[in-house]
Amino acid sequence: MIETYVEEEIDNKFEISVRTSLKASTIDGSLSTIFSNITGGVLLSSFLLDLGANPFEIGMLSSLPMLANLLQPLGAILSNRYHSRHDYGIWTFLPSRLIWLILLVCLILRGVSDRFSEQLISLTLALVVISSVFGALGSASWMSWLAALVPPKLRGRYYSIRNVVSNIATLICLPIASFIISHWQGGAIAGYGIVLSIGILAGIASLVCQQFMIDIDPKKYQIVSIEGGLFKDLSAPFQDRNLIVFLIYFSFWGFAVNLSNPFFNLYMLENLGVDITWVTLFSSLGSGANMLMLLVWGRLSDRVGNRRLIIFAGLAISITPLFWLFTGGAQVQAQLWIYLLIFHIFVGGTWAAVDLGNNNIQIAIAPIQHHATFFAIVSAAVGISSALGTTVGGILAQYSHYEGILGIFFLSTILRLLAIVPLLYVHE
Repeated sequence: MIETYVEEEIDNKFEISVRTSLKASTIDGSLSTIFSNITGGVLLSSFLLDLGANPFEIGMLSSLPMLANLLQPLGAILSNRYHSRHDYGIWTFLPSRLIWLILLVCLILRGVSDRFSEQLISLTLALVVISSVFGALGSASWMSWLAALVPPKLRGRYYSIRNVVSNIATLICLPIASFIISHWQGGAIAGYGIVLSIGILAGIASLVCQQFMIDIDPKKYQIVSIEGGLFKDLSAPFQDRNLIVFLIYFSFWGFAVNLSNPFFNLYMLENLGVDITWVTLFSSLGSGANMLMLLVWGRLSDRVGNRRLIIFAGLAISITPLFWLFTGGAQVQAQLWIYLLIFHIFVGGTWAAVDLGNNNIQIAIAPIQHHATFFAIVSAAVGISSALGTTVGGILAQYSHYEGILGIFFLSTILRLLAIVPLLYVHE
C-alpha cells in the first residue's frame, strides 16, 4: 500500500511538471514568434528596402535561412552527445538572438559615413546567416525535447493550441511593429531599431521560459552504439524504410510548393493590379482562418491520424494554384475581390491541417532515439528542395510574362499531386 501510494504521488508530481512544461513551451513559442517576425519576414525586408537593398539582396534574405538548415544534422549529432536539451538550447539559441545587438548598436551610430547604409545591408545579411546557423544547430534538439514531453494522445491538440497562440502573437505583433516603424519621428530605419530592441528582449524572455520545462538527457534514449561516429549517426534513421519514404514525400512537397507560392503576391500586385493594402488584408484573413482551424484539425488528427489528414488537406492545397487561372483581366473588380477573399480564407484554413499533420507525423514515425537526427535530416532536405523550388520558380518567372507565370502555377499543381503519392506508403 505504501509503495503504491508513493508511486501515485510521483506520477502526480510528474504530470504536474509536464503540464507546467507545456505551458512554458507555449509562452516560449509566442515570444519566439515575436523575435522571428521582427528579425525576418516582411519587417526585415522592409528595413533592407529602406536602406536601398536591391532585389537580389532581398532574395538572399529568403534563401539564406533555408540553406542554413543543412547544418541541422550536425546540430542533432552534437545535441545527442550533450547531457541536457536545455543547456544545449541555451548555447545555440542565446547567441542567435544576442548577435542582433550588433545591428542595434550600428543603428544608433548610423550616419558616420555616406556609405553606411550599404554597409548596414551587408551587416544585416551577415547577421541573418550567423543567427540562422545557430538556430539550425539547435532546432532539431528543440523539436526532440518537446516531442519527448508531449503525451502522444494529446499531440494534435497541444500543437494546435501552441500554434494558435503563436499566430495570435503574430497578428498582434506585426501591425504594432509596422505602426511604430511607419510613425516613428526619427524615420523608418530608426523605428525599426526600436522594434528590434523589443524583438531581442522577447527572444531572451522566451529562453527564460525554458527554465520551467523538464530537462531531458538525450543519452538516456540512445540505445544505438555511437562508435560509428558521424556517418553512423546520420545513417541510423535510414535503416527504416518508412522514414525514407516520408523524407521523399516531404522533400518533393517542399519543391512543388515553393515553385509557385512565393509568386502569388507578385501576381496579385503586378498582373491583377491589387493594392498592397488589400494584399496585406487578404494575408491577415488567411492567417486568422489558419488560427481558427488549427483547433479543429488538432482534434481531428488525434482521431483519424495525421497521414489521412495530410492526404485530405494536401489534395485540396495541391489544386489551389489553379485558382489563379480563373482570375483574368475580364473579371469584374467586385467579383475578383470576393474570389480573393474566399480563396485566402480557404487556403489559410487548409494549410493549418498540412502544417500540423506534417509536424506531428514526423514525431509519430521516428523512434525516440533518432528524433533529433531525423528531424534534422528532414529539415536539411526540405531546406534544399524548397530553396531549389524557389530558385527554379524565380528563373521561370523572370523570363515569363502573364501566361508564363500561370504556366508555373499549373506545373506546381501537377508536382504537388505527384508529391502526395509517396505519403500513401507511409505507415503511421
